[in-house]
Amino acid sequence: MSNRTTESYGQKKLTLVDRLGVWLSQRGIRRELPRGADLEVLEPGCGYRATQLVSLAGRIKRGIGIDFRISPELRSLDKFTFYEGAIEETLLKLSNERFDAILLISVLEHLHDPLGMLEALRGLLKPSGVLLINVPTWRGKGLLELSAFRLGLSPKVEMDDHKMYYDKRDLWPLLVRAGFKPSLIKMRYHKFGLNLFAVARQENG
Repeated sequence: MSNRTTESYGQKKLTLVDRLGVWLSQRGIRRELPRGADLEVLEPGCGYRATQLVSLAGRIKRGIGIDFRISPELRSLDKFTFYEGAIEETLLKLSNERFDAILLISVLEHLHDPLGMLEALRGLLKPSGVLLINVPTWRGKGLLELSAFRLGLSPKVEMDDHKMYYDKRDLWPLLVRAGFKPSLIKMRYHKFGLNLFAVARQENG
């Protein structure tokens, strides 16, 4: 069995490269979150310490995180609920829930059925809710693999588990097929073009 199915991102100590990536993603997330301080937020693939989700504590009234393994320290946090297990299976338990924002940060590239995931997450958004996605680009593939396979600066198991890399021409049609309207999708390259950040909003009612 691959470690990727038994181990969450961040369960082992993060490298400097990984910590920088997390910080840059946090900036993008905060910029695109809906206004207000009472948000309900879901993060599939939140990582062992749910760093991005927990950092939003001051802006949310409820946060739900999902990953293979969750740090026991997080269980006592107010406003947060965590599920251990596969994302696809756990989302079935949340089918009656609706969220203001869903974070899918460095997760889509690991999935065998990315379209199915995007469709499922769209169904969990409130009217005007937002899905925030970060994925590695084809431009970033070479550097990410160099960092992991040759230099040991990133987890090798993470790169070995990548099923896909994304540019705008790859991700945009997936979002449209999942039911998001083109007028409610925006994308930008960041992290020096190594990643693509996408914002897909649900229709207002």
